Amino acid sequence: MNRTPSGVTVRQDCTSSLENKKSVMLLNKRIPLSYLIINIKFALVYVLIVSFSAHFFSKEHQESLPDMPLAIPAFIGTAISVLLSFKISQSYERWWEARKIWGSIVNDSRSLIIQLQSFVSSGNEEQIKKIAFRQIAWCYSLGRSLRGLGPLDNIDAFISADELNELKQHTNKPLAMLNVHGNDIKNLKERNQLDVFAQVQLDSTIVRLCEAQGKAERIKNTVFPATYRSFLHAIIYLFVITLSLSFKDIAWYFEVPLLIFISVPFFLLESSAKDMQDPFENRPTDTPVTAIARNIEINIKQMLKETAIPQPMQPETFHLS
Repeated sequence: MNRTPSGVTVRQDCTSSLENKKSVMLLNKRIPLSYLIINIKFALVYVLIVSFSAHFFSKEHQESLPDMPLAIPAFIGTAISVLLSFKISQSYERWWEARKIWGSIVNDSRSLIIQLQSFVSSGNEEQIKKIAFRQIAWCYSLGRSLRGLGPLDNIDAFISADELNELKQHTNKPLAMLNVHGNDIKNLKERNQLDVFAQVQLDSTIVRLCEAQGKAERIKNTVFPATYRSFLHAIIYLFVITLSLSFKDIAWYFEVPLLIFISVPFFLLESSAKDMQDPFENRPTDTPVTAIARNIEINIKQMLKETAIPQPMQPETFHLS
């Protein structure tokens, strides 16, 4: 065990409990078929019902139904492709922005500690360590807050009990930590442990961290229009119906599997876009904020020459926390 400058006991396994939620990011590995089926299982059931209904309806009323040329479902399929392309593009843009935000958090977290070690006068190592450990806590807390989890869970190893109790009074816990950062830097300046230039540089870094938090919260709180998905699903079902009518001369045991096989790629792409559009929702397509926070913890502790350095998080099958 080690002790932080604030008197909090730090265990070598203190971050292991942060892995209790499997909020993850897909890796460049083979994705299990079961994961894909789970994502579209309800859509497949609907397609099955629609295709059977359309097939038997067309058989019962074959005389009264006009011939359905293949050009009509082909046109609808083209429209679906355009709509899917737009949604995938917009969803990926949101996911990639979230990843860039957390990349900036990595850079600014490192910069904050380097600046403290460079600017603060000798003899303030304990104060530097206190701010550094709070920055680690901030990274974990922000990630959990974005995922709708308890933002103060499992961070008591990095900050004191008194400070933790003070944070509980705030609605936005990560923001409160940044505010404490600012107060500590202000106190260092008032004690002449920092010059004006150093204070400005440190304040700028904290401002960038605050901006990164705000950008991540904007993505989290901006909902992709649900009506777009409903409209897209309705178009796909219409495509299945018109295609079924075009295949009315084909036996049902050939027609139904064919309709499912043709519609599955549309639903898979739509499901992937849906997952990417919300990168902080405890899904395999999440931005790996816990793994990123762990890397930040490793970097900061090594800069502080700590001995209790955790291992980087390892992927769980096809995804990373």
